[in-house]
Formats: sequence, structure tokens, C-alpha cells
Amino acid sequence: MAKIAINIATGSLQQAEMIVGIDLGTTNSLVAIIHPESKQPIALKEHNSSSLVPSIIHFDPLGNPVVGEEAKQYLETDPQNTIFSAKRLMGKSYKDIKENANFFTYKVIDDDTDSLVKVQVGDKFYSPIDLSSFILKELKQRAEHILKTPVTKAVITVPAYFNDAQRQATRDAGKLAGLDVMRIVNEPTAASLAYGLGLRKDEEKTIAVYDLGGGTFDISILHINNGIFEVLSTNGNTYLGGDDLDRTIVQYWMNESGITSDDLNVNKELSQGLRLRAEEAKKHLSSNDSFSVDWNGDTLAITKATFESLLKPLIDQTIASCKSALADAKLTAENIDTIVMVGGSTRVPAVKEAVSAFFGKPVNDSVNPDEVVALGAAVQADILAGNNKDFLLLDITPLSLGIETMGGLMDTLIPRNAKIPTKVGRQYTTHKDGQSDMRISVFQGERDLVKDNRKLAEFSLKGIPGMPAGLPKVEVSFLINADGILVVKAKELRSGVEQEIEVKPQYGLTDDEVEKMLMDSITHAKDDMQTRALVEARTEGEQILSVTEKFVSKNAPLLEKEELMATASAMQALQLALTMDDKDLIHSKIEELNEISRPFAERAMDAAVSGALKGKSITE
Repeated sequence: MAKIAINIATGSLQQAEMIVGIDLGTTNSLVAIIHPESKQPIALKEHNSSSLVPSIIHFDPLGNPVVGEEAKQYLETDPQNTIFSAKRLMGKSYKDIKENANFFTYKVIDDDTDSLVKVQVGDKFYSPIDLSSFILKELKQRAEHILKTPVTKAVITVPAYFNDAQRQATRDAGKLAGLDVMRIVNEPTAASLAYGLGLRKDEEKTIAVYDLGGGTFDISILHINNGIFEVLSTNGNTYLGGDDLDRTIVQYWMNESGITSDDLNVNKELSQGLRLRAEEAKKHLSSNDSFSVDWNGDTLAITKATFESLLKPLIDQTIASCKSALADAKLTAENIDTIVMVGGSTRVPAVKEAVSAFFGKPVNDSVNPDEVVALGAAVQADILAGNNKDFLLLDITPLSLGIETMGGLMDTLIPRNAKIPTKVGRQYTTHKDGQSDMRISVFQGERDLVKDNRKLAEFSLKGIPGMPAGLPKVEVSFLINADGILVVKAKELRSGVEQEIEVKPQYGLTDDEVEKMLMDSITHAKDDMQTRALVEARTEGEQILSVTEKFVSKNAPLLEKEELMATASAMQALQLALTMDDKDLIHSKIEELNEISRPFAERAMDAAVSGALKGKSITE
């Protein structure tokens, strides 16, 4: 006898399999579903509350995270333990974000490496993946509470320009939150679906999706034909959004009152307070001519005309991106049938007017710009659940494909559910001086360690010219053709040495085996993430020890005895930490060694530069 689930709260029939749509946003996040009865997408909310969950995480004194509205109240009172705009850090290194580091009121670790950025809260270190997983976990629990049913599968949206590292980071965050991420969908595609664009089989349209969110801006030109969505071009700025509109107001008030950047760096409460008042002003000026508030004994005021003149350079940047996107798609503004507006910042009248003027037609903003992406993700989820048969979702790879990297880690090049045919390339380098060959091992699976995945092939790229570690550039590319055949190619870019191999990725795996591998990845997600974090921390620690050792032996005359002793002691402490299973301890010992070595590294650099200026050669 078939079992039918009934929601006791509403008495409505529940679907056996619910795949939710999630918009993981910079400022706010939310969950949407297709309503089982009306068949319309709806954003989940409790009674008369908002569907939006602020993408904010606060850590209490014991290090426990709270997410959303509850966390928002700590932005001003406890800014160093309250994380906002974590999406801006996804897939980024410190070098990528250091220009804007003072925007964050929490501690972003300056280890000046190319590895993923970390955030320090108390004595713990969190990656953007960890932080995003806390938000996703909150959304999952909220959805389960409202729907009274377990939620384990989701479609998550990302900006169209997100690169592979950022998409993989989003997928990992979902996995860590206990979600099986069925598909990562481009936000503009989701927004188009929410407007019902492309839902009619006979429809052919070219649309522009203008998305100005909290932290990011992008413009995408899409062509929709017979239910197939093709992104023709995308352009934008990962560092332009509502946060920046707020910052123009903060800057204006700072100029008016004589507050300096140093004041904000020292006083995080002041920084956060100004930021929140500016956000208030921006919203107020959408429907009023002036804004004024008494705060900290001062009056903060701004008129709509002033705000619009401050905004103009930012809006002009977005219009320049629109021009570039049209040029890349080889189209003109007249070719665009519809302009869809996405993101809370598109509510600003000056933004709407500028976009409408550029494209020469009114913009379409009839769907709530905060919810539109999540609603579209729900439509996509419904298609994946098999409830909407009118769409062609291009063929996909059932499991992730990647190669083994240092420490036995799986580095995914093609994530599962990627459309095929597809091609992806990534650069690697050697980690030993004079290394002449590199072993490329290809694996299939969802686990973080290759030993838990299935090996598909292995070959060696031989004949790499002898160079110092880190100098060779080996590009590994994966190409899956329309028949699902994987061709793996490795090429050393400086010398042109290359090697390739053909693999049949689906060969010999039944649906049951694929399902088992996916289930294993969900069951072991938390352990896998912890193991990966530990392996990555150890690899980073070993590399830093090796570099420091080389540096000290080469520059010993420049170091004072105390510095040599302190460095030796810090290296010993790090060496000991590497033998323990505690990634936070390893990170803190790396941080300590960096602190000690930074002053004399700078001295050595100065000596080298002044030597070069005198015309002397610098010996290796």
C-alpha cells in the first residue's frame, strides 16, 4: 500500500520528494518551492514575517553560530564576531579582496597567500564555505519547520560570472549543510524562469537580466528558444552592489563631519553604525526627497539629489558593463526584447531610469526583486523533480570529475550535473625543485579524499624542463564530448610538452552505484570537510616551513640572534602542530610564524631592491 504524507499543519498533501530552490545572497537569502496545489512558485515564510533571511552570522562567546534576524542585532554591538557579506569571499584569496578589506568589520586573515581567505572569530578560523554552510543550514531548518517535512535536495543559485572555484565552494557549502545540491543554476537563468520567460515551447526571446544585489552586480544577455536557455554573454563587477551605494553615503557623511578611515578602522561600532544608517537612508530616498537622523549626538542628513549625484559614477559603471555584454553578444540594445530587474538595489529610482534609458524601453520589475531568483530556482527544482516535462535540460554528468592534488585531495574540475558537452581547464605547478614529471590521476566521485572516489585513469606528463618549484605551469583540461567521453589533456605551457588520454567516465557504473556514491558523500560530508580542511592546513604549514627554512639559510646575515631564535621556536611549534589533528591550531601557528618572519622578510626585500638600484646583481 502506498503511503501518502499529509501536512498536519495545513492538511494539504505533501509531495514525496521536495526539491527546494535557494537563493544564497550576499545580503539576504531565501528558500522557495512550487506550491503543490496552485503549482505557482512561492517564497517560504512564516505567517506575516519576511521571506528574507539576512545572510548574517553571529558567533556567541562559546563560538555557537546564530543566523539571520537574530544575528543582525549584533552588527553594531559585537561587530568583530558578526559576519556579513560572506558571499563576497567565496572562492577568493586575501590578495583578491585586500583593496576592500577595511569594509569588513570582522578579521579577515592577511596571510598574503593565494589560498582561500579565512575569517578569524576568537581562536577559530572559518572559510567562506563554512560560513555559507551556516546560512544554508538555517534555510534548510526553516524550510523543514514550515513544510513539516525533511528537506535534503536543493537547487542553489550563483551569479553567472562565478568561476569554477566559486561554484565548487557553493556546492561544498551545500554539502556541509546536509543538502544534496542537485544543480547550481545561474541567477539570471533563474530570474528569467520566475518571469515565466521560456516556459512556452514556441517562444524565442533575447533578454537582459540586470542584477544589482547587495554585494555584486552583473548583467547577462540570454537567448531563450524552445525552452533552452543559453547565456550569450555576461559582464559585471564582483565588487559593486548595494553595499557600495551605502558606502557612498558613508563617505559623504565622513567628509561632512571630518571622520577619517583610521577612525573607522579603530572603532568598528562607529563603522557599522554609519553603514546601517546609510542603508536606512538609501531605502528612505527611494520614495522621499530627503533623509535625516539624529545619531550619536550628530545629525546625519542627505537629499535625494545629492544621493543621485553620488550614485552616478556607480550607475555609469553598470551601464558600461551593459554595453560590454551587448558587444560580446554581438547585439544592440534594440535586439533586447525584455529587461528583467533583479536584486533589492534595483528599487533605487535612479537605477531603473538609467537602465530604461540605456535599453530604450521600460524595465520589467513586476516580480519582487528580492524573491525573483529564489522563485526561479524553485521552477528549476520542479523541472528536475520531473513535474514539468516541457523543458529540455541538457544532458549532464552524473558524478564530479577531478584529479588528485597534494595530500590525496580530490580537486573537482567538472562538478556533477554539469551540462555536456563541456570543457574546463585549470593550472597546476610542481612542488619540488627540478621536478621533471607530474602524475595526473583522474577520479570520479563526490568525496573530498581521492581514496574514497573511483579512479578512472592515470598518466604521467614527462619531460618538464628542470625549474624551481612553482615555476612550471601545467594546464590540465577536461573535455567531455556529447557522447560522454572524457578527454584529459596536460600541457606544460612554458615548454609546450603535452600528453592526453581518453576516458569513458560513465563506463561500468550503474545508477545504484552512482546513488551509493552520492549517499556516501552526504553521510560523510562533515567528516570529509573536516579532513579536507586539516589536509589543506597541513599542506599550507609544510610549504611555509620549507619556504621559511630556505629564506633563513639564504639571508642569515640579515637576521639578529633573537629573530633567529624566535623563528626557530615558531617553526618548531608549527612542526609540532602538524602532527596533531587540529586545523585551527595549525592555522594559528602559521599566523604566529608569519608575524615573526614578516619584519625581516621586508628588510631582505629592501636590501635586495637597494642592491638592484646600485646596479649590483642579486645572487640566487
